[in-house]
Amino acid sequence: MNRISGIAASNGIAIAKAFRLENPELTVDKKNVADTQAEIQRFGQAVNESIAELEVIKKRTAEEISDKEAAIFGAHLLVLEDPELIGPITDKINNDNVNAEFALHETSTMFVDMFEAMDNEYMKERAADVRDVTKRVLAHLLGVKIQNPSMITDEVVVIAEDLTPSDTVQLNPKYIKGFITDIGGRTSHSAILARTLEIPAVVGAKSAMGSIDNGTIVIIDGLEGEILLNPDEATLVEYKEKQTAFAGQKAEWAKLKNEATVTKDGVEVELGANIGTPKDLTGVIENGGEAIGLYRTEFLYMGRDEFPTEQEQFDAYSAVLKGMEGKPTVVRTLDIGGDKELSYLKLPKELNPFLGLRAIRLCLEMPDMFRTQLRALLRASVHGNLKIMFPMIATLDEFREAKALLLEEKAKLEAEGVEVSDSIEVGIMVEIPSTAVMADTFAKEVDFFSIGTNDLIQYTMAADRMNESVSYLYQPYNPAILRLVKTVIDASHKEGKWTGMCGEMAGDEIAIPILLGLGLDEFSMSASSILKARSQLSRLSKADMEGHTEHILGLATSQEVEDYVKNL
Repeated sequence: MNRISGIAASNGIAIAKAFRLENPELTVDKKNVADTQAEIQRFGQAVNESIAELEVIKKRTAEEISDKEAAIFGAHLLVLEDPELIGPITDKINNDNVNAEFALHETSTMFVDMFEAMDNEYMKERAADVRDVTKRVLAHLLGVKIQNPSMITDEVVVIAEDLTPSDTVQLNPKYIKGFITDIGGRTSHSAILARTLEIPAVVGAKSAMGSIDNGTIVIIDGLEGEILLNPDEATLVEYKEKQTAFAGQKAEWAKLKNEATVTKDGVEVELGANIGTPKDLTGVIENGGEAIGLYRTEFLYMGRDEFPTEQEQFDAYSAVLKGMEGKPTVVRTLDIGGDKELSYLKLPKELNPFLGLRAIRLCLEMPDMFRTQLRALLRASVHGNLKIMFPMIATLDEFREAKALLLEEKAKLEAEGVEVSDSIEVGIMVEIPSTAVMADTFAKEVDFFSIGTNDLIQYTMAADRMNESVSYLYQPYNPAILRLVKTVIDASHKEGKWTGMCGEMAGDEIAIPILLGLGLDEFSMSASSILKARSQLSRLSKADMEGHTEHILGLATSQEVEDYVKNL
């Protein structure tokens, strides 16, 4: 029996035979063509066939997963409609009298190389999009059939070097019991989708494709990040028992769906969910969410050709507020930039967009766009318990300017006779260290804080969280991060305000006891993590954890914190 270690990306145990998802050989030869117009027409046909396939995948993704994930394929479709890519290909066919395959390969390689050479993770991801899309077109030109994961009808675990977005959304959980990839991390697209689909996954295994043959019996331990090949009978029995135990644990968690989140010593905390579209509301309700701690409104703007109208936004916000039936709903205003870009918003390219014109900075730069969103939110406020949150706030002036625009639009609507709620709380995301340090000042003017740990960690540690070379610095338990979190919570409580957390850290089983001791009021996470967190919190005493806080904050390293919490 062989064992491979990787990164635990999605919880659970899977036992099945291996199915290798291999990229087909797409060999391109340069050929001279006499009839360039016919060749351009052949290329156009391949593009149209690819568009038709992507439309089907996008529709299926929206229906079976979420609009958020479907937006990825909206972006892929935009690649195939981009004249900056298509134009040079047809020009090359026409001017150089070459075949479509060669023109496509040469042009797409140029774009991919250009994007990958940029010292920017977002642009490197765009290279992956171009590669994924043009591979599909090239396969049609060559008459080569790309493996279709949706056609798998046996119970298998998929083995791949990596999974493209179009591969991942075709994984039917009825047959695909889990997957393993050689590359990737917990925040990679495939890992996030695995958690959404609730199938076990191990990523970053490095040697899986080189070690696992088709038909090999494989155990995926998505809890520990372990892969076992050709297990003996005793090991199979052990992991089947572990699999049964995990299923039983999930069933126990499900019993807590309608229970309040109460600690062992009787302290109530709030468990919320992070969502991207109104369709995500189903998962919130099914998992007993007590709030929406983060509604990412940017997905309303993605996968389309123009800004959503005020009415479209009003409809989306109202649907969520009504669906939550009076439970708190924190809506984050538009957070575009960094790793999220709109094709129809022609912004100048930046060397480091994560530190550039994004989120509230962009909204204040484009007030008409921002005012439209604020009007839609204000109109929808009468349908539920709305809380508005501004992202990427670095200075008090930014918050004041954003709130002033909100109050201006509120006054205009009321003058027009439009009813607006008078109980809207207005807060900020704390994701920039300067804001955390100045939390005592901000707390005098905001109604609440929500700590966005994904960005707060990368900015504090000066380490791009999507860069595998420095992934070791993505340390949610680092005492520096914990001290910033404590600073924010203490500042809010001093002013009678509340603090939530909507980053990945809020649902982390090591972080939860620490955050409870620090006094966090609201934990917001993926909906599928809520019941597990509720169960964990019911076994913890807040008073006990408060007693450990001083010692934890005095530890020197992230590993020391983790070891200490595990031994409590």
